[in-house]
Amino acid sequence: MPELPEVETTRRGIEPHIRGRKIRQLLVRDHRLRWPVDAGIPQSVSGQSVISVSRRAKYLLLELDQGWLMLHLGMSGSLRILPSGTPPETHDHVDVLFDSNQILRFRDPRRFGSLFYMTTLDHPLLSKLGPEPLSDDFSVDYLMRRARQVRRNIKTFLMDADIVVGVGNIYANEALFYAGIRPLTEAGKVRRARMARLVAAVKMVLAKAIDAGGTSLRDFLREDGKPGYFRHELQVYGREGEACFACEGPLTSLRISNRATVYCRRCQR
Repeated sequence: MPELPEVETTRRGIEPHIRGRKIRQLLVRDHRLRWPVDAGIPQSVSGQSVISVSRRAKYLLLELDQGWLMLHLGMSGSLRILPSGTPPETHDHVDVLFDSNQILRFRDPRRFGSLFYMTTLDHPLLSKLGPEPLSDDFSVDYLMRRARQVRRNIKTFLMDADIVVGVGNIYANEALFYAGIRPLTEAGKVRRARMARLVAAVKMVLAKAIDAGGTSLRDFLREDGKPGYFRHELQVYGREGEACFACEGPLTSLRISNRATVYCRRCQR
């Protein structure tokens, strides 16, 4: 599933190609995404130009002359920049055709993605999201305050988009390893010094993943069709039973909220 680094990589990849370009046509081949695509979207956006491409959590926001296109990649979606006239394949559900004779093509084999047109950013899917993890709002003071309000393990807490957006399973595993915290530790019992390490670890892991173009463990490809490479730097995720790079002890695996969790008993206390 594309996580925050993959979505940010996509944003950076597509923006130079479509910023300032006029939409000639928006073509929907299959309206059956996670939420049915509104039949009025093509007419609403035709003739509008893209002012900018931003991101909120895992949502891509294409700012237009009048409103925004909000797109989510779902479980297996991807966006590609292609020459006009490139034949669509089976799971290519949406094309945005620009005056540059290029296409922004949305591919989504599992159809868990979404596409909305909005005239305001006051949307239910955005209204309750926590802070961006790479922003100053995601701080040790903030995380300590929120942790006191819950009785959940730190991994589940960290993956809650109401607490902080974009820290998916892969990056939660990695950040907890760097912070030296066991995944089942109750969030409210993590001391301030270690919580400060966790904040720093989240920011570091996500920044490195963005620089590497994402993880690409399964379906994700960048806008140019190439994979991301952060998977080569994973310390614990997907390495259950292997030796820890730090202490050489065996890595332990378990499932938390039905998600694969890997940690080091020696390094994470």
